[in-house]
Amino acid sequence: MAVGDEIVACCGGVDYLCRLEKISDTAVLAAVLSEEPSKEPSVYLTLYQAVPKLDKLELIVQKSVELGASKIVPVLTKRCISRPEKAQFEKKRERLQRISLEAAKQSGRGIIPEVSGIISFDECLRAMKTHGFGLMCYEKGGRRLSETVAPDTRDVGLLIGPEGGFEPEEAERAENAGIARIWLGDRILRCETAPIAAISVIMNLTNNI
Repeated sequence: MAVGDEIVACCGGVDYLCRLEKISDTAVLAAVLSEEPSKEPSVYLTLYQAVPKLDKLELIVQKSVELGASKIVPVLTKRCISRPEKAQFEKKRERLQRISLEAAKQSGRGIIPEVSGIISFDECLRAMKTHGFGLMCYEKGGRRLSETVAPDTRDVGLLIGPEGGFEPEEAERAENAGIARIWLGDRILRCETAPIAAISVIMNLTNNI
């Protein structure tokens, strides 16, 4: 780019339209022409994703960020095929965070959604209590999203299972913790398809798509 070109700088949830004034090897000086709130969804959606194989998790992070998820939290459940140690996963998390950054830039996000470290199912149930309400995609049925998510919904925790789904005992514990089971149709979706479908529907129901 050259002096006189315009860029949009994102900082703290604000988009700044700027004109480049000076470019050197170590710094860029730009003049702010205008500012407006970043085009972030009105709903803060945290995806709690049971850990799948790494290539699937990369796809889930990329598409979830593009669709508007604000945070992705990998969860270790009983049927997870991939079971990395927390320390081992930290190395992979750096790559996942870069994928989140690139997806945020590509889709014009005002934030870079965090990909957290792995948490246990118990930790997930506790964390989901901090949201406005929690939802769990369950292959054995539940309520429709249209019956659960209102246009003014502002904070959602969304729990998606691994390749083998949830154990019945996990589903029962989630329900006892106040997490609503939701239904994504009669077809069983793959673990990398379910979050894309669910986030898309939630964004539509909250008028963000």
